[in-house]
Amino acid sequence: MTLADLGWDERWAAAFAPYAKTGLEPARVVCELRRHFYAVHTAGGEVLGELIGKFHHATGGTADYPAVGDWLAVRRRPDEQRADIHALLPRRTRFSRQAAGEAQVEQIVAANIDTVFLVSGLDANYNAKRIQRFFVAARDSGAEPVVILNKSDLCDDPEAVRAEIQHLVPGVPVAITSTYTRKGLKSLAETYALPGRTLAFVGSSGAGKSTLINRLLKDAEAMPTGEVREKDAKGRHTTTRRELTQTPTGALVIDTPGMREFQLWDAKEAVEDAYPDIAEIALRCRFSNCHHETEPGCAIRAALESGVLPRSRLESYRKLKAEQVAKAPAQRKPSAHASNPGWRKKAVERASFRPKKFDVE
Repeated sequence: MTLADLGWDERWAAAFAPYAKTGLEPARVVCELRRHFYAVHTAGGEVLGELIGKFHHATGGTADYPAVGDWLAVRRRPDEQRADIHALLPRRTRFSRQAAGEAQVEQIVAANIDTVFLVSGLDANYNAKRIQRFFVAARDSGAEPVVILNKSDLCDDPEAVRAEIQHLVPGVPVAITSTYTRKGLKSLAETYALPGRTLAFVGSSGAGKSTLINRLLKDAEAMPTGEVREKDAKGRHTTTRRELTQTPTGALVIDTPGMREFQLWDAKEAVEDAYPDIAEIALRCRFSNCHHETEPGCAIRAALESGVLPRSRLESYRKLKAEQVAKAPAQRKPSAHASNPGWRKKAVERASFRPKKFDVE
């Protein structure tokens, strides 16, 4: 693969210019290996990348280390299939979560992705609230989110489920697929698997991410797949590491290990963006400081009573807001959109559409 095949373009070249003057060359992370070692692809092919000592001293936390999809500045070692990693280019997008465990640590799942597919199986694996949580993380990443409702052959009415999800994530494409009947796969490939585009598949174990990727790669054994338990449709973690692979169409795909636990990381604005209906209703409250409890003229309570706003949706919103409030003191990450042209203008536009302060008890 050439650098262009890996998604290299004029914007990346401009970001890399200062490093080019020092004799370094660009490379993209295609796989994370053991700690601080990476398979990276340079113009001359794939080599083993290792971080130099200065890199460790310059990092502010785990999120500053390379992840699959990152672009790097490296120096090849003469007569070796190795390269020293000197710097990480600013990310355009980053899909992240809070790492498992009690510590407040951000884990980068994939970087510099154009489209993130939120995959859910239409069997016992299906969980609408989980999809909404993934959706909020996808919106925060800066990448284009697409929901895939897989295993449609196991569902009596997949269109009804699509309608439910479309209500939860308005404006986001929702695709129905089946790797068994191949329903929806051709449309998925033609729409998104385009040359130079980077696609990431995320979701819980057993949702069918690896099988979907195998269909896109047209290789039934490219990614390992596993059995799914009948009683709860949970699968084993057949994908144990993140890896970037090229499809026959020229697109780049990243498979990720199944996530049975998914905690959002610093997604305050994305939470607001995911619930625009609540923001709009709240603007109609009589009082600007309405807590939506006993105040007269509360539009939120009126919407609940009339059925316009489902109580479960408001509860989901409040739960996600409460999580972000609790985590706020420990989280200090730069926005994934900071390097995107026009981001600041969009942020100002969003700010004018924010809901009034909610009580999150």
